Amino acid sequence: MRLMGKMALLGTAVAALASVAVPVAAQSGRDPLEGRVDRLEREMRAVQRKVFPGGAGQTVEPQITAPQQQPGAPGIPATSAVADLNARVSAVESQLTSMTGQIEQTQYRLRQLEESFNAYKRSTDARLKALEAGAAPAEEEPPVTGTRPAPVRPAVGGPAAPVPAVAVERPRSDDPAEDGYVYGYRLWQAKQYDKAIPELRAVVQKYPKHRRASYSQNLLGRALLDSGKPALAATAFFESYQKMPNGERAPDSLYYLAQSLVKMKKPASEVCKVYDELSQVYGDRLSDAMKKDVAAGRTASKCK
Repeated sequence: MRLMGKMALLGTAVAALASVAVPVAAQSGRDPLEGRVDRLEREMRAVQRKVFPGGAGQTVEPQITAPQQQPGAPGIPATSAVADLNARVSAVESQLTSMTGQIEQTQYRLRQLEESFNAYKRSTDARLKALEAGAAPAEEEPPVTGTRPAPVRPAVGGPAAPVPAVAVERPRSDDPAEDGYVYGYRLWQAKQYDKAIPELRAVVQKYPKHRRASYSQNLLGRALLDSGKPALAATAFFESYQKMPNGERAPDSLYYLAQSLVKMKKPASEVCKVYDELSQVYGDRLSDAMKKDVAAGRTASKCK
């Protein structure tokens, strides 16, 4: 009897060990799945750090989450650990797939925006180059003579018919200094000097460090000279040379300063001094056309 009691007790212990071995085996089987979950969660955090480098709690919530488990009846065990992990893995994989698609769409839109901006920049640069080559006051322009177009011949006995004003379009871009200069040039080209003068003066005052400041100051003097104000024009040309000696239109300003002095009927000696200054300071920067104009001016003023 004592032996049989020991055998029964041993059988009970073996059964208890067998019942414990099942959860232990199940627990040991969670390691690969746990590693899979950890790897996916690390990848998800890396993707979120790439999308939101600033942090500040900005995250993308999963569109598919693990289903809510209904509480079971008392006495009934909850879902197994393997089922919970499978739900987590499915949610993380769905979220990662959704975010990957969103990133690819964002990158595609960014490429489209870059291509559109580059095309716009190329077309804008081409228009500006064409404007400077064919319209901007460059070195190959003939010198200002101060003459104005003859007015429209009036009817017999009637008042003089004014020259109709041409509508001038103001350019619109992200460079206000460029827009101001181009608009002032168009007004000057249309012989609307009273409107061109304040526009060009405003560019110089607001954007003195912009490359168009030299252009605007020189063109301001030309507008004053063309409108019959040689004294004011001479002041504008002198300020262009004095304040912006390295500007792209500084040589032109010296040349037109001499022209203004001629219009003011100043002594030839003063005119010749300006030509001398121009040749000494900017001799190597003068174009062939400008050199010819300077030579003609010196001959006209009988400079030695």
